[in-house]
Amino acid sequence: MSIQIAVRLPDHMVHELDQLVADGTAPSRASVVEEALRRELRRYLAERDLRILEAAGEDTDLLAATDWAARHFSMDD
Repeated sequence: MSIQIAVRLPDHMVHELDQLVADGTAPSRASVVEEALRRELRRYLAERDLRILEAAGEDTDLLAATDWAARHFSMDD
């Protein structure tokens, strides 16, 4: 199931979306917006989890995972 929403974007972004569709890089405007949002949500959730782990302190069972995540995700981005 999907729900249609209206989003206002600057003209230059819509132009770029249209270029991606026109040159075959993306099948539709919606597909580009959906993928960008999916990526941003994944990043947000990873950062949230890192903050939770950081607040909890060192956990030897999760040390390898937190070390890997700290090297691959920046909370400043």
